[in-house]
This record gives sequence, structure tokens and C-alpha cells, in this order.
Amino acid sequence: MDILWKALIGGIVTALIVWASKRGDILPGILPLAPTFAVIALIAVGSKGTDEGFRTTCLAGAKTIPAYLVFLGACYLLIGRVDYRLAILGGLAAWLVAALVIFLGPRAIGMSS
Repeated sequence: MDILWKALIGGIVTALIVWASKRGDILPGILPLAPTFAVIALIAVGSKGTDEGFRTTCLAGAKTIPAYLVFLGACYLLIGRVDYRLAILGGLAAWLVAALVIFLGPRAIGMSS
């Protein structure tokens, strides 16, 4: 039953983004900033009952902010050059590279993350 609530939250936000996109271009860009998926992740981890796991999830989520900005920047730069679907794929590729650097980079140079 727990997974159904998480699916419902994600579905509602997705529907709101699609609805908002029919009425303008700014609100669909703002809605993803709502911490929908962070809430779902924190509910899943919080239900385990460990404060440390909850804090670790918060920090991991915070570390992804630069990767999200890389994604948006790549999409912004690619849209004039390629179809929007390819711009999104390029943004996802850039996000993946940024996320790997953020999470694996410190280990590669001997630092703890």
C-alpha cells in the first residue's frame, strides 16, 4: 500500500505539470522544483526508522542540485541545435556525467564522500 501512495504523489505532480504546460511556459519549469521525489525518497527511508539514513538521504539529494543545473543548462543550450527530444536526451547524458563526477569523483581521488 505504501508504494501506491508514492505513485499517487508522482502521478499528481506529473498531471499538474502537463496541465500547467497548456497554460504557459513558466509554471511547468517551476513545478519540478517542488520536492516531490525527495518527499517520496524521504518517506521510504524514514519508514526504516533510522535518523542517520534520513540525514544521508537529505545530503545525497542536496548533492544532486548541481547535476540538475547541468541538465537544465545542457537542454537550454541544445534546443536551438537539435529537436527537443534530443535536447532532453543530451541533458540526461550531461546529468549522468555530472552525477557520476559528484558521487564517484571524490572516491577516485581518494576523498570520502
